[in-house]
Amino acid sequence: MNTNQLSECNRLFPVFLKLEELQLLIIGGGIVAIEKLKAVLANAPAVNIRLIAAEVHPEIKQLQQQFSNIQIIEKKYESSDIEHANLVIVAVNDKELSAIIKKDANAKKILVNVADTPDLCDFYLGSIVQKGNLKIAISTNGKSPTLAKRLKETLNDVLPDELDEILNNLSLIRNKLKGNFAEKVSRLNEITSILSVNTTKGIRNPKNKQITIWFIIALLSIITGLSLSLAVPVEKIFLESRNFLQQLDNRFYWMILVGFGVEMIAGSMGMGYGVICTSVLLSLGLSLPVISSSVHTSEMFGSAASAISHFKYKNINKKLFKSLAVPGVVTAILGALFLIKFGDKYANYFKPVIAFYTLFLGVKIFIQAFIPKKKNPGKLKYVGLLGAIGGFIDSVGGGGWGPLVTSTIISKGRLPRYAVGSSVAAKFCITVASAFTFFSIIGISQWPIIAGLIIGGVLAAPLAAKLTGKLPTKGMFIAVGLMVIGISARIILKSFHLI
Repeated sequence: MNTNQLSECNRLFPVFLKLEELQLLIIGGGIVAIEKLKAVLANAPAVNIRLIAAEVHPEIKQLQQQFSNIQIIEKKYESSDIEHANLVIVAVNDKELSAIIKKDANAKKILVNVADTPDLCDFYLGSIVQKGNLKIAISTNGKSPTLAKRLKETLNDVLPDELDEILNNLSLIRNKLKGNFAEKVSRLNEITSILSVNTTKGIRNPKNKQITIWFIIALLSIITGLSLSLAVPVEKIFLESRNFLQQLDNRFYWMILVGFGVEMIAGSMGMGYGVICTSVLLSLGLSLPVISSSVHTSEMFGSAASAISHFKYKNINKKLFKSLAVPGVVTAILGALFLIKFGDKYANYFKPVIAFYTLFLGVKIFIQAFIPKKKNPGKLKYVGLLGAIGGFIDSVGGGGWGPLVTSTIISKGRLPRYAVGSSVAAKFCITVASAFTFFSIIGISQWPIIAGLIIGGVLAAPLAAKLTGKLPTKGMFIAVGLMVIGISARIILKSFHLI
């Protein structure tokens, strides 16, 4: 690397400080100070902090109630304030005062960070990505904190939470290894080499393989078309198709739109399909077993396409999937049998109950939009029980797996892509079990509705999986919640003859 190249690159030297063993001084009490304070506490919650400002924002005082290691002194800055400080962070909206504090600190050989003023900084506060013991600091050399934040968000989503387990396992292995340093490094390289194995091993040219597959599909399509044209005249096929389409129930076309929209929501959020479809079909006056049978039969195809897409994008945690799917399948079958036996007989009682249930789920989805994601999630417990309860109520209520199961997993701080992907894959198994139970006992009715939902769902599934984690989650939760609440409330009012 020549001198010109060296001068153009980031020449900051990265270090990780044991900040909890140092004395930190923050000067300033406004919004910027809050941001700096939260960044420090997120990474070193036990650090000793003195905060000096003439006026202190109420949120800082609330933080002081949570962290006893924060000392707040409400007064104007004086040069004697930097005594005994090891690091100083300046967060004041006064360039002259910032320059004075910088000069005072450097005179005592104390490092300073001045917010939004790179020229006065001895060090920068980078964006931090943390997965347990793994910590990655991102620096743009003070040029674009916004880019650093975007990279942080991307890495937070891409890096799995299981990395901390890998670190713990490697630490145990390292402690048990014998021999000198070189031998230990060699052995650890052997153990971790599996992490760099090319997952596309055996595929020498993926592009050529895709071309071959599409060529075979096209060839089979041509052969099939020629065979049909020889057996049946093209004119007859056209006339029969036109007559068939003209005889279709108008609900078929509406259900294509419903299926597409609902699968877009369900495939990207991991919830909403059964709840919304059940609410819509309840409003059409169908019987409860028919509703649940129709929803699960149509959902079987959409969820299959969605599960395949999530598998393709590596959104599935196999252990979580198995823990949810096995008990969920058993209780889904029991739920279907329960609804078949009692659903028609007690329909007048069950319909408002199901409507109240979907109303509850709508409220739960709406509230989920305002629940912050946990930064330090605890261990996800009782996954099998969660799957069992979700399978039963999903089968009886025609939906509810997502709002109960997926939202619970996400609320425990798991990455949305793995929570949604694993839940969708498990839901496919539950849906198949429930649909085949209904089909084997009561058969399939209302097939135009089912066909419309299937077509719309299959068309939307690949796009929904690709958009997982990229759509405005909060807005989607609010919109879906309000929609389900509105439809359910209308059904309840009609059940009691209030409208």
